[in-house]
Amino acid sequence: MTPQFPKLNEPRAGVGPSLCMARSLFAHELIEENKAEVLRFLAERPLHTVVMSGFVRDNGIESWLNRGTFYGCRDDLGNLEGVALIGHAMFIDARSGEALGVFARLAQDVRSTHMIMGEQETIQRFWNYYSAGGQAPRLSCREVLFEQTSSVEPFAPVPNLGPASLDDLSLIVPVHAAMAYEESGVNPLNADPDGFRMRCARRIRQERAWVWVESGQLIFKADVISDTPDAIYLEGIYVNPNERGKGYGSRCMSQLVRSLLKRTKAIVLLVNEEHQVAQSFFQGIGFTRRGLYETIFLREQTNEY
Repeated sequence: MTPQFPKLNEPRAGVGPSLCMARSLFAHELIEENKAEVLRFLAERPLHTVVMSGFVRDNGIESWLNRGTFYGCRDDLGNLEGVALIGHAMFIDARSGEALGVFARLAQDVRSTHMIMGEQETIQRFWNYYSAGGQAPRLSCREVLFEQTSSVEPFAPVPNLGPASLDDLSLIVPVHAAMAYEESGVNPLNADPDGFRMRCARRIRQERAWVWVESGQLIFKADVISDTPDAIYLEGIYVNPNERGKGYGSRCMSQLVRSLLKRTKAIVLLVNEEHQVAQSFFQGIGFTRRGLYETIFLREQTNEY
C-alpha cells in the first residue's frame, strides 16, 4: 500500500516562524540541572510524554543512552513551552505552534533521525515546519493509543511468565528484530547489530523484558520501554505464531498488566490503526482508546539503527 504522509499545508495564521521570533522564543540544550523542571513539565501530560519521562528517569538528561539531545524551548520570561528529544528518534511535547517551529528548525540540522513519533495533530503541525529542510519521509503509519488503569477479571495464571534473564537473549533478539523490521522496514541486525543486542541485554538487566519460555521456545514477550509512576509504556508484544488462538496472549497480558499496575497509574501501548484484530484483542482485555498517533520513518544518512 502506498504510504500516506501528512499533507504539507502552510502553517496556520498566528503560529508561523515570524511569530516565534516576535515572542522571543528560544531553544537550548537541557542539562542535568534542568531535570526536576523537565519532569514537572512532562508530568502535566503523562500519557503523551511517557517515553521522554522514562528516558530522563532512567538515563538523566545528558546521556548517550538517550541516543539524542534534549532541548527546551522557552519564552522571554524563561518559562518552558516545550521539551524535545532530537536524535535517532524524535519526541516532542510543545504547548504552542511557535515552539514546534523552533524545534523543527533544530531538527533539520540532524540528518540521522530514524523516526518521528507523537500525537497525530502535533506531528502533522511539526511536519509543516520541518519537511522543507528536513530528511525525506520513507514510511508513515497511524496508530491508536490504548490505556488501561485497572485490572480486569484475571485469566488463568501463567506460572512461568516473568522478567527475562540473559540466558533468554538469544531467543529475544531475533524476534524483536523481526518485529522492528515489520514495522519500520529496517532490520536492526543489519543496521546496528552490536548496538541492538546491547539495548536488548540492557532491558533484560533492568527487568524490563517479560517472557514466557517453555522447552527453549519463546511463547510470549513484551517490553517495558518506559517506566514512570504515572504510566508504563509497552512495546514489542509478541505471541509465538505456532501458539496463537489458545488464549495465551490474553492470559499473559492480563497477568503482566496486574503486576505493573502495582507501581504505576496506567499502562499504555500503541497499535497500528489498520490492525483491527489487534485493537479488538486489547479492548477485550480492558484497554481503552485514548487518541491517535503518527509515526514517520525517515530516510537516514547513516547506518546507525
